Amino acid sequence: MHVHHGARRSGAPRVTLLTEGTYPHSHGGVSVWCDQLVTGMPDLDFDVIAVTGTGREPIVWDLPGHVSRVVSVPMWGTAPPGRPPRGRARRRLADAYERFLTALVDPGAEAGFAPALYVLAGAAADGLLGPFLRGDTAVTVLTGVWTRPGLVVREAGPTLHDALTATALLEHALRPLAAAPPDQGVAHAVSGGVAVLPGLAALERHGVPLLLTEHGVYLRERYLGYRTAPYRWPVKAVVLGFFRLLAEESYRRAALITPGNRYNRLWEEQGGADPASIRTVYNGVDPAAFPPAGPEPEHLTLSWAGRVDPIKDLETLIRAFALVRARLPEVRLRLFGGTPRGGEGYRERCEALAAELGHADAVTFEGRVDDIKDAYAAGNVVMLSSISEGFPFTLIEAMSCGRATVSTDVGGVREAVGDTGLVVPPRDPDAMAAAALELLRDPARRRAMGEAARLRVIDQFTLRQTIDTFRSIYHELAAGGRDVPARIVLPAPAVTGLRSLTG
Repeated sequence: MHVHHGARRSGAPRVTLLTEGTYPHSHGGVSVWCDQLVTGMPDLDFDVIAVTGTGREPIVWDLPGHVSRVVSVPMWGTAPPGRPPRGRARRRLADAYERFLTALVDPGAEAGFAPALYVLAGAAADGLLGPFLRGDTAVTVLTGVWTRPGLVVREAGPTLHDALTATALLEHALRPLAAAPPDQGVAHAVSGGVAVLPGLAALERHGVPLLLTEHGVYLRERYLGYRTAPYRWPVKAVVLGFFRLLAEESYRRAALITPGNRYNRLWEEQGGADPASIRTVYNGVDPAAFPPAGPEPEHLTLSWAGRVDPIKDLETLIRAFALVRARLPEVRLRLFGGTPRGGEGYRERCEALAAELGHADAVTFEGRVDDIKDAYAAGNVVMLSSISEGFPFTLIEAMSCGRATVSTDVGGVREAVGDTGLVVPPRDPDAMAAAALELLRDPARRRAMGEAARLRVIDQFTLRQTIDTFRSIYHELAAGGRDVPARIVLPAPAVTGLRSLTG
């Protein structure tokens, strides 16, 4: 468990950010957002409990002095220290674990999930949970639970191998419960899922209010991921049952939920969140840091910025580009952004697709760019082809730079763009090509859209509004605990963009 220490101060509320696989150990949209909050509020003290892969990940952000501590909680790698429970403690833990598992596989027993989870949290704090889950008793309990008559999971004939696999997956997923939870201030989970576990423990043990901001939809992404995972159905039923009930408990217990767009809000309401405890707070950019990009490139160019990843669906973009080039042979496609480790095969597939379609000469992968503004300036039109997004930074940054955009209708994209860009269905090369051609052929319309896009960012999506809103939320929650949602006061500028969502 890696710990970084900075200075401590008193007076202001202490905010503990709860992250998973992002800040401060990696780059990407959510990490940028965390860094914006932290650097934008030098008047507050921050700690971070970061769920990581192995615990050996380096800190890649420059942490300011008011970040007091970073605690890294590795999900994999060496098991945390502890000792197996004995006697009465072992019986109590086995009983709670049985109720916990029953809730995951028996729809009639879901009410038992939360009370059992908090018993497991107590055991994790005492160093007993991990060793218990790595022992034989835990596997025996699961085998007993999912072979009860009348359960759907029993009909799938779960095997001992399934029980060992599911138990190991749960042991890893529950590791964040072993981190010492915050005992004061506000716990701010910046995603759903396992990052929330220390926040739920803090609320249960110390009454620390929990603030939840989901950027993507964690549960939906788990369903998408497990659809193709190499596990048998009984294993998936247990693990997805855990993520679903954890999401419901997080929504039920959060003092406030601040999704970045209406799309997330709908998922949260479906998951049982009280609409009164939800406030949409959009991501913001600093319009001074993303000034108008200036003259358009000499040759007609479509540009794209992001990380090279299947969720960004660059194949659709490349297919759309081929259709555009059939009409405008001089056009180019420039793709800016790094390829994450393990993603090299995807980039090679995309390059092969461009070559196969006969456009290898006009499609360039430029890699990471020192100044992302150059990526937006490089295009007459900036493209976004993702199949899943929250409220994408690249889009509002490109808008702030005064560029016209063509984007897929996912997550909060339509809310971001309004009528200052064209929005097309995801995975539809024909629609994307038609929209790009429309703008490439009409310089006056591009210019008007780009100017309107920048004004829209200044009006609704500035970083200052985001930071002021969260600062007021932190103060309110720290002062008032759980009863706060009804009384939150948003600063005047931020309210205009939210009125239609909260009124």
